[in-house]
Amino acid sequence: MNPDEALSANFTLGEMIRSQSAVRKGIRNVPGPVELAALRLLCQKVLQPIRDHYDRPVVVTSGYRSPRLNTAIGGSRSSQHCRGEAADFTVPGVSNIEVCRWIKRNLNYDQLIYEFGESGWIHVSYSAHRMRNMELSAQRIGGRTRYLPGLRT
Repeated sequence: MNPDEALSANFTLGEMIRSQSAVRKGIRNVPGPVELAALRLLCQKVLQPIRDHYDRPVVVTSGYRSPRLNTAIGGSRSSQHCRGEAADFTVPGVSNIEVCRWIKRNLNYDQLIYEFGESGWIHVSYSAHRMRNMELSAQRIGGRTRYLPGLRT
């Protein structure tokens, strides 16, 4: 595995597998060939167009998660992160809702989640097998995370 491997013009394998949690917990976070192919599609079809449109870095805070890492951080059992199909990110200097609205208007994706407003992040997934173009908003309600339909500010 080469962390410098380019997945698109501005994204490398290293940034898509980087995980402070994996380092802290001593968990190997390396995708297999199927997950690597999915990461490449995610970068080329979603993250790179965002980078090109805003002409700013896209800061990925969570990309691929090995099943062991996903379990260790309490991720969903069906997380698309484990298949290399999802990333959590922000675009510094641009509001999360603006980026979400641009994605909704201009790209195909499986899920687009506006996570916890402007202090949170954007979750987006891309799957070669399904393209639901589903939008959700994650909010804390009564101490629990709730996923509501649509992009809600």
